[in-house]
Amino acid sequence: MKIVVVGTFPPYRGGISNFYQTLFERLSQNHNVTAINFSLQYPSILFPGKSQYDNNLKSDFKIERIINSINPITWKKAATKIIDIKPDIVIFKYWMPFFAPSFGSIIRDVKKSTNIKSLVICDNIIPHESRFFDNILTKYFFKYIDYFIVMSKSVENDLLTLFPNAKYSYTPHPLYDIFGKSINKDLSKRELKIKERKLILFFGLIRPYKGLDLLIEAANIIKNKLTDFKILAIGDCYDNPEPYSKMIDKYKINDIFDLRFEFVPHDKVHLYFSASDVIVLPYKSATQSGIVPVAYHFNKPVIVTNVGGLSEIVQQGNTGYIVEPDSTQISDSIIKFYNDSEKINFKENIKLFNKNFTWEKFIKVIEDVLLNE
Repeated sequence: MKIVVVGTFPPYRGGISNFYQTLFERLSQNHNVTAINFSLQYPSILFPGKSQYDNNLKSDFKIERIINSINPITWKKAATKIIDIKPDIVIFKYWMPFFAPSFGSIIRDVKKSTNIKSLVICDNIIPHESRFFDNILTKYFFKYIDYFIVMSKSVENDLLTLFPNAKYSYTPHPLYDIFGKSINKDLSKRELKIKERKLILFFGLIRPYKGLDLLIEAANIIKNKLTDFKILAIGDCYDNPEPYSKMIDKYKINDIFDLRFEFVPHDKVHLYFSASDVIVLPYKSATQSGIVPVAYHFNKPVIVTNVGGLSEIVQQGNTGYIVEPDSTQISDSIIKFYNDSEKINFKENIKLFNKNFTWEKFIKVIEDVLLNE
């Protein structure tokens, strides 16, 4: 079957691009797939990070870079390209309303002259930092969509709130397998210049809703309760970094809290997860997270807060811990993890649990839409 996938591919970096690239590769094993990428994803004035690109990312497949998110002429070009290809289905991924005008206009024009099916894989429907016009933009795009895939019950609820009669399937976020294999823990620690025996990791984009401040407060609580440990927080900061650094100085925990405001390229991700004992997601709000699938790929347990869909993919006490977004509960769970780690085989539990998150299962959901809708 012919499939067109529209969205973010390399050289754009980040979790969305990672997902799109893997989705394309998996679909291409049995289908004829075309990728349509952005020529401009975010105007620089709207992008808070250091760079949108990772020029070291290489793709083995052809990517058509057509869509400028703020240029409607390119939306017409993308629609014309899709119509010329004559695919059986067009697949989008949706994570913020900023892209609704471009995506909506593209699929609207495609639908005007064809019966091509449309599917949206929903990351977020209601964004983390919402604005009054978000629902209007989302409804504009979604009214042209035939079918949806949601990856958490939280997003399912949001979808049905906006579109009670939406046709959709629920399937969890598959594991990321593009970061290589785990390596020796001591070797990876040496590479990262970590000397402490215990390592707790916060990984990924730093934004206010991700609760890094809660983890800093938790570090202050456990500094005299845990020995020979380091908390490493690393990620590009989409926020003012100064308050986090000031908190660390205020609590005098510079020796146990290693804060690195930097993007981690693909070929280095395995080092951080290999070196770590547990991954902490102290989020204040969320729908789901791509960090948990990365952690599970490396068979690492997670501590997540009970917000959005995070708790849906954690087995309490088996693959990690679920706590409220509270610094005391986060600190208690870190201590509990180290107390439990000698009697609970987290690694084997995660290996078993990972069978629920395969790309084969995810692709089958898409193929079922093609066959049955």
